[in-house]
Amino acid sequence: MPEGDTVWRTAQRLDAALGGKPIVVADLRWPDLSTADLRGRDTIEVVSRGKHLLHRIDGGLTLHSHLRMEGQWRIEATATLKPGWQRLPDLRALVAAADWTALGLRLGELDLVPTMRESDLVGHLGPDLLGLGWDAASAGRSVANLRVCAVPIAEALLDQRNLAGLGTIWMAETLFAERVGPWVVAADLDEGRLSRIVDRAHLLLDQSRRHAVPSSTGSRRRGESLYVHGRSGRPCRRCGTPVRVAPLGAGLHDRVVFYCPTCQGGLGPTDDGRPQRPLGSRDP
Repeated sequence: MPEGDTVWRTAQRLDAALGGKPIVVADLRWPDLSTADLRGRDTIEVVSRGKHLLHRIDGGLTLHSHLRMEGQWRIEATATLKPGWQRLPDLRALVAAADWTALGLRLGELDLVPTMRESDLVGHLGPDLLGLGWDAASAGRSVANLRVCAVPIAEALLDQRNLAGLGTIWMAETLFAERVGPWVVAADLDEGRLSRIVDRAHLLLDQSRRHAVPSSTGSRRRGESLYVHGRSGRPCRRCGTPVRVAPLGAGLHDRVVFYCPTCQGGLGPTDDGRPQRPLGSRDP
């Protein structure tokens, strides 16, 4: 699932293409939205809120979307847009200005609501790590949220009600950088430790939002950009121990987390300890 940095870049591209311009074509292929007519209304702005996109439109409307696992907004020049695009089975929304067209493909959520009711869709979110209002108070609220979570810190960080925008990549990179085991219960960590975790998460996401290739190492070369995420079976860049991957919990749909058992306090409770091959490797 795209994380807050990717969604922020998507909002920037949509805003640059559509912001301040009248909508000339709108095709919303979603239950209850197919008859909505947005033509003639100006796009005021497109902004992100955590992993959500808010396309604010003249007349007090907001087109809300969430990419989920596979969604994307693609921007094409309106003049050269081929008719075949409108026949794509993955097309969920099309919003066009005179010069640029935004194509929403495989979107996970799409809503059209009064702008004054955006909170119905995003009001449950915690402080946005990439929000314009991120400050010490925002960090403090996130720490306060985490202090009462009786679940593993990795799970607490992924809960968008605690802080918005973090996904599995930056959760893993944050905990590795802070030498915290993913399965340590969030409420068992002291306030200072939680503050450093939140600050690190904000720093990593903020640095990444302006680059197409996420990097926590400072390098954007293929295979060198991250410390642990996606590197199971490969040596830890800090200590040389093989990085491991394990599910956060015992449920069938529990997300996995990459970590270094030496740097982060030992094997996780869901890790059977068996040797793991590097991802993509076919070697026995």
